[in-house]
Amino acid sequence: MDRSLFVSMSGAKETLQAQTAVSSNLANLNTTGFKADLEQFRSMPVFGPGHPTRVYAMHERPATDFDPGPIQTTGRELDIAIQGEGWLAVQAPDGSEAYTRRGDLKLSPEGLLLTGDDLPVLGENGPIAIPPAQKVEIAPDGTISILPLGEKPAVSVVVDRLKLVRPPVTQLVKGLDGLIRLKDGATAPADAGVTLVSGALEGSNVNPVAALVEMIELARRYELQVRMMKTAEDNADASARLLRMGG
Repeated sequence: MDRSLFVSMSGAKETLQAQTAVSSNLANLNTTGFKADLEQFRSMPVFGPGHPTRVYAMHERPATDFDPGPIQTTGRELDIAIQGEGWLAVQAPDGSEAYTRRGDLKLSPEGLLLTGDDLPVLGENGPIAIPPAQKVEIAPDGTISILPLGEKPAVSVVVDRLKLVRPPVTQLVKGLDGLIRLKDGATAPADAGVTLVSGALEGSNVNPVAALVEMIELARRYELQVRMMKTAEDNADASARLLRMGG
């Protein structure tokens, strides 16, 4: 069978993988603090006996788009958005430290401060626990203050401070769980220069128009690869008929 069949088959397979990445970006269009995955194709020559006349396609995720998303005011006291560069430290499901821009915070029944996807938020000494209070305030520097139950409005108690970090973007990598980590597996130190906007949320940085255009382009590319497979099959059938006639 003509090797072009395998070339077009690999192209169709890699195109489907790229389509999956674009679909994931679109599915997270309304996810708070989501960072879009970038994708690209690369030519991979096939080496072996003879000359490398065949080139296969390979899809890869070279990087993540770390540009900030739009900030929208909500007025909710536990909503925060990071202004400019920086990340909020959280505890990943495996217990390790990871980073996110998701600022839709909430309190668990036990008083733990969690992100919208139920990850414990880290402070200066680990996960943050907030006692029962009339009001919770988060300052621009990440300091968490509460108005204890039964106290006068003038009484404010500092509970903890959010761990905010600002490592270089070149040192960051996005995991399959959507969380950001340092490439070397280390933890970033707290950065007092990171500032917050209280009562606001950062939206996803996915460009819906660009993602839709890319999805259409990938669909057409997949159809082209399928047509190439059909052409290879027709050529193989024609060759078989010629051989039968010659016999």
